[in-house]
Amino acid sequence: MIGNFQGKTAVLTGAGSGFGLECARIAARRGMNVVLVDIQQDALEAANAEIQALGARTLACRVDVSQPAAVDALAENTQTTFGAPHFVFNNAGVGFGGLIWENTIEDWQWVLGVNLWGVINGVRAFTPMMLQAARQDPAYRGHIVNTASMAGLLTPPNMGVYNVSKHAVVALSETLYQDLRLVTEQISASVLCPYFVPTGISQSARNRPSNLPATEQTASQRINRAMSNKAVGSGKVTADEMAQRVFEAIEHDQFYIFSHPKALGNFKSRADALLALQNPPDPFAARPEIGADLRKALRQA
Repeated sequence: MIGNFQGKTAVLTGAGSGFGLECARIAARRGMNVVLVDIQQDALEAANAEIQALGARTLACRVDVSQPAAVDALAENTQTTFGAPHFVFNNAGVGFGGLIWENTIEDWQWVLGVNLWGVINGVRAFTPMMLQAARQDPAYRGHIVNTASMAGLLTPPNMGVYNVSKHAVVALSETLYQDLRLVTEQISASVLCPYFVPTGISQSARNRPSNLPATEQTASQRINRAMSNKAVGSGKVTADEMAQRVFEAIEHDQFYIFSHPKALGNFKSRADALLALQNPPDPFAARPEIGADLRKALRQA
C-alpha cells in the first residue's frame, strides 16, 4: 500500500485534459512533482500554468507518445529533472470508430500508435528506471497506471479499431502486473477501464498527425461519432471522480479500476458465452433500443 505522496514524482501523458489533467490536479494538491505530457501545445501550457499555481514543481513536455525516441527522451528528461518517477500514468488516447473493414491503414496506424504504442513506449522507457530506483532504495514505492477502456473487455460493434487497441492495453497491463510480481514487491500496476465519462477524447481528430491524413468519414464513422458523443456527453461519472478512484487504487494496490461496475454484466455475458463455446452474445441485450437504432442507421446509410 502507498500512503505518502508528498515529494514524489508523477508522469502523466494526456495531461492537457480529461483524466490526465484531473490526476495532475490531485498530484499537485498532494505535494508531488508533476511531469505533464501532451501533444497539444496550448492545452499543455494551460495545464502547466494551472498545476504550477497549485504549488507543484512541474516539467511540461510536448510529446507524441506513439514515437519511441520521443518517449525515451521524455524519460531521460524526467530522470535529469526529478530522478526516477514514482508514478507513471500512460493515459494518452484517441477515439475512433466505424465498421472495421472501413478503417484505413492510416486510421489503424494512428489509433494503435497512440492507444497501444503510447502505453508500450511508456512501460518500456520508465519501468527499468523505476526498478533501478527500487534496487537502490528499499523505501521506494512505484506504480504504473495504464488507461484502457471498457472497450478493452467488451466488443461493441462499429468501433473495432478502438476495441482492438484497448484489448491490447488490458493484456499488456495484466502481464505487466504479473511480470512485476516476479521481480519486485516495490512496484505495482493498474489498468483503468472507464465507460462513458466526459473527457476530451471525442475531439481526438484535432491532434491526428499530418503524415496520417484522414479521408472523408464513412457513414458508419459518422454514426459512431454521433452515438459516442451522445453517450459520453450524458455520462454521470466525471473525470474528477475517476481520478479520485485512480489514486485510491494506487493507495490500495487495486489492479482493475472501473467507472461503471454495472457494465461488467456485459463482460460476464461475453465470458459465459466463451466458456460455453457459444457465439458472441448481443452486446445490447440490456438496452435493445440502442442496438435497434444502430442497426437501422447502418442499414439506411
